[in-house]
Amino acid sequence: MVEIDFAGIEAKWQSFWQNEGTFRAHEGTGKPKYYVLTMFPYPSGKGLHVGHPLSYVAADIVARYHRHKGFEVLHPMGFDAFGLPAEQYAIQTGKHPAHTTAENIATYKKQLEILGLSYDWQREVRTCDPAYYRWTQWIFLRLFHAYFDPKTKAARPIAELVAHFDNQGTKGISFAHPFSAESWRGMSPLEKEEMLQHFRLAYLAWSDVNWCEALGTVLANDEVINGLSERGGHPVTKKRMRQWYLRISAYAERLLQGLETIDWPEPLKDMQRNWIGKSVGAELAFPLLGPDGTPTGKSITVFTTRPDTVFGVGFMVVAPESEWVRVCTQPQQAAEIDAYLDYVRSRSERERLSEVKRVTGAFTGSYVHHPFTGQPIPVYTSEYVLGSYGTGAIMGVPGHDARDHAFALKFGLPILRVVQGPADTGLPYEGREGVMVHSQILEGLEVGAAIEKAISEIESKGLGRRRVNYRMRDAGFSRQRYWGEPIPVVFDGERPVALAECELPLELPQVDSFKPTGTGKSPLAHARDWLQAGGGLVRETDTMPGYAGSSWYWLRYMDPSNDQEFASRQKVDYWQQVDLYIGGAEHAVGHLLYARLWQKVLFDMGLVGCDEPFKKMVNQGMIQGASKLVGRVVDQDSKAVTYVSAGLQAQYAITDHVHVDVALVGANDEVDLDAFGKERGDGAQISFALEDGKLLCHTEIEKMSKRWLNVVNPETIVGRYGADTFRMYVMFLGPITDSKPWNTHGIEGVYKFLRKFWNLFYNRQGLFEAAEGPAPQQALKALHTCIQRVGADLAKLSLNTCVSHFMICVNELHSIGSNQREVLEPLVVLLSPFAPHLCEELWESLGHKPSISQVAYPQVDQKYLEEAFVEYPVMINGKLRAKVMLANGIDRDGALALALADEHVKKWVGQGTLKNAIFVPGRIINLVVA
Repeated sequence: MVEIDFAGIEAKWQSFWQNEGTFRAHEGTGKPKYYVLTMFPYPSGKGLHVGHPLSYVAADIVARYHRHKGFEVLHPMGFDAFGLPAEQYAIQTGKHPAHTTAENIATYKKQLEILGLSYDWQREVRTCDPAYYRWTQWIFLRLFHAYFDPKTKAARPIAELVAHFDNQGTKGISFAHPFSAESWRGMSPLEKEEMLQHFRLAYLAWSDVNWCEALGTVLANDEVINGLSERGGHPVTKKRMRQWYLRISAYAERLLQGLETIDWPEPLKDMQRNWIGKSVGAELAFPLLGPDGTPTGKSITVFTTRPDTVFGVGFMVVAPESEWVRVCTQPQQAAEIDAYLDYVRSRSERERLSEVKRVTGAFTGSYVHHPFTGQPIPVYTSEYVLGSYGTGAIMGVPGHDARDHAFALKFGLPILRVVQGPADTGLPYEGREGVMVHSQILEGLEVGAAIEKAISEIESKGLGRRRVNYRMRDAGFSRQRYWGEPIPVVFDGERPVALAECELPLELPQVDSFKPTGTGKSPLAHARDWLQAGGGLVRETDTMPGYAGSSWYWLRYMDPSNDQEFASRQKVDYWQQVDLYIGGAEHAVGHLLYARLWQKVLFDMGLVGCDEPFKKMVNQGMIQGASKLVGRVVDQDSKAVTYVSAGLQAQYAITDHVHVDVALVGANDEVDLDAFGKERGDGAQISFALEDGKLLCHTEIEKMSKRWLNVVNPETIVGRYGADTFRMYVMFLGPITDSKPWNTHGIEGVYKFLRKFWNLFYNRQGLFEAAEGPAPQQALKALHTCIQRVGADLAKLSLNTCVSHFMICVNELHSIGSNQREVLEPLVVLLSPFAPHLCEELWESLGHKPSISQVAYPQVDQKYLEEAFVEYPVMINGKLRAKVMLANGIDRDGALALALADEHVKKWVGQGTLKNAIFVPGRIINLVVA
């Protein structure tokens, strides 16, 4: 088999593509457009491992396929370059994050380029580039200068709201602090701004935030896992701070409804639905009683999705962070409440929600009046009620809620079931089927009818109202770190003032230290000259979160060099939405929600023509690492260490298992003893328990990570097998949406396939020979079967099966001995999205001008797929008795004649009389014989 110079061929065509601008996208060509995008990477210092390119290669195959199909394709790449990791690295090394980020990007680009990805690199964006984040800041100002109009359910200019206040005050506007036009006009600039902060889409507010002392910054809810920071695993506590927020909660319903219009995986949609957390119910007011049992004139309002259970209320619980704790706490309970609040402050919101078996709380000493029964209801505070959901207070219905039930048992409170469900087991009944009991006006109603009647009664008696509630909270937009977009706001005393557009970009200043200040301020607080904006104004020192730059980057790819606007409307209207977006499901309630919000706001402002950014979404699976481990025995007295080969471990008391760098493991899982011994040479006495002189390891499948020493560098694989082999093997591992382990055992098969494909064009002497003249029918059938199957599977993104179809086709052509141009030319175009370098080389060898990337995709010809003969089952009196091969297209009379002449059919018909004969063309012959 002729050897192929993969490295030379790949270098040649990568240089050609770059020099010729082969993959540049152009507007106004008259072609239909196709926009394919992968989530752009954060350029860490670790570079890519073989798992990262899965989505990149898949997207590239789709992009190349659509170019062959006549589309104008936009396939860009950039870098999500701001963020905490670069800043942490800067703190550790003293290097400026701008320098390390640029170095990391250079590494990433080198690794991406060797894979032959058809990016339009002229459209590259970097979120840390002032020319880019100028427009991130500009969009922030659009958010600051807008509010959500509940009537139009869209963003409107805040100036319209100011005009309404000037003329009518809050008349016609639902607002917790109503005022007249006269009052508004008499307010100071600071007072007016404090009112507007309740409406702006980007606003300041005091709240309890997720504070990470180790990282020196506030974290979003999706950046905290089990009370620890997602990055670094540091403790996270609650801290009251003034922060910037985006009013994403105003868009909750539109974000929900928009999910019905896009082609995304249902599990991902469900993650967003659950995060948004829509619930329909009622708000109900419970009048607060004073120490003497008389009404105070104040009421605690709860939101409940089960107003039918109102007669089962046994207590009320207010969130520890709620102002109601202070209002309700009686003097005799103050010490207990203070101690309890100190305890809750040490707990994260996630811990409070997840630890369902821990029941804690404290009695405030106050009671409320049950609005229907008139009974006094005790008021407690407990960590299982969150101030961020609903009204921050709940009515405890222990007969029908598990956490309320546990709370009632803990504190000896009454438990009453008011829904007659299954037999009373002593557990709460949480179902929505059953009949109401012990419920006065609701007695005997089914649950559904009882809910509606309860809401009707609540509204008619003026006790509350029907309400739709959402669990999703507004998105924190402040980070107390250096390496992020400066927020384009200055402060006139306490009043935030937006910068003018002509002042953008507001660039990051140089600072002497990247370390957190320890005061809750970002490192920008060190830049004293930069802080002073003139005229007594002081700059905001918080920077934007990591998701800011990624919340609109797909739009900038449409017009990346525009210095007059974030993207021209003409180009945005041409490219519209991203047709295919490939990325991880882990971004479902972070990046993907924020991206949808920013797109909807820009749509409301008339800046884009679609209110959903990504038409189709695919979540790629994870390529896992095959970790290699050996057993270790540690002598507790001498501290001597023995490493035990896999087959001998049952004979030893293994202390633990240690990971072996996969680079030190050869064939048959044999560890390089010398290299491993040097790596482990830490002063301890080391020995080995070997099998036939070998240290063998065992394999476990884990996440590919440097921590587990199982990282495989794609450059290593490309250097050995070539980029085209790597591309096809990554696809061949399995469906793109599945997680699968990486191993190099199967890559040899793909490597051999490409050489076998090459040898259809080159003889044993390495001479090119593509035969002229017509190809055999069998070869044409193999080709067109492959065209049909690959086309169908590409449409489904079943890329692994496409590779199988290519292998089958090439094997058939070799067995036939076919190398006619009539077959080879369509086949090389068909394969080119998967193995573009080899196909470019072969296309040129076939005498065609490069590049193959724009050549029309081959069309299937059905006539070559039709069989000359069809096998017909012959049923006689309902039983299969024979099978006959008949010419495709034979008529009824001819088919029956040949069937009756068959020796097996004759045997069963015998001397009988043919009563009926049914002939279904291409399917079956059915005979009835008496």
